[in-house]
Amino acid sequence: MPIDLYARLGPDGIARLVDRLYHWMTVLPEAQASHALHRADLSEVSRRLTAFLSGWLGGPEQYRAAYGEPMMRRRHFAFPIGPAERDAWMAALSRALDEVVAADPELHAALHARFAAMAEHMRNQGHDGRPAGGCRQAA
Repeated sequence: MPIDLYARLGPDGIARLVDRLYHWMTVLPEAQASHALHRADLSEVSRRLTAFLSGWLGGPEQYRAAYGEPMMRRRHFAFPIGPAERDAWMAALSRALDEVVAADPELHAALHARFAAMAEHMRNQGHDGRPAGGCRQAA
């Protein structure tokens, strides 16, 4: 039986996870290039990610009401996301999960698997730096 990710993590856990994710993106050398794509003030992007994760993890659909349809992959087409960027984001996310849900190994494993699938879905560049996964980019 699948676990209820939102019920186990809760809104406070999601907020902590987002906070720690962006912390690790600023600290980990491999994640700093991805972090540099964000504005210096991360408050808006943190709000957006927190709202998205609420619905994505099975809780209230906060993102749609505030920002429209998520379409996360499309929203990220402007940013080159290849294997290195995916892996750097996952490294930061993994550290955040270690801090936020370490006491619940089942939740940790379920969230890690779900985020890993999303990170791969967001990838729009191949190993050779060319567009991948059916994304269309302007020449």
